Amino acid sequence: MRVIAALALVGALTACSPGEPEPEPEPTTTTTDGAPSPSASPTTPPEPTLVPEGTADDNLPLFSSVTAAVWATDARVTGRAYIDALTAAGFDKAAMQVTQDLSTVGNPAESIQFSVRWNDQCLVGQVGPATGDPVTVVVPVLAEGNCLVGQTRPIDW
Repeated sequence: MRVIAALALVGALTACSPGEPEPEPEPTTTTTDGAPSPSASPTTPPEPTLVPEGTADDNLPLFSSVTAAVWATDARVTGRAYIDALTAAGFDKAAMQVTQDLSTVGNPAESIQFSVRWNDQCLVGQVGPATGDPVTVVVPVLAEGNCLVGQTRPIDW
């Protein structure tokens, strides 16, 4: 009798267990004009552009993009390459500063810095073997009105 009661209890509990989940219905998309809806496809984000009336933060994406593009070339440790590329992208060459490509003893610089003054802020980039990946930031203009500390080279080309 106990065996029958135990089997009945197991049978009752088994009937209450969830078992296999029921399949969920596939979502469908309908349109009001009867045309099939376009399938979702990944979109490429737009290329950054210069925002002349914007802030330094608004223009950091373009500054960073130009910096990365130059870094990917053989001219990656040449300050002039960054200045020329930033000028070609629309930044004001007269508002730029760049440090020397060579150290005071003639060795290649461990890092190069370059900047664009944008109103009361500066877009600053740093690249070189000691830096690793390029670094780009927005910082306030220094008290002297410059973006970079120390001696910079003339941008006379």
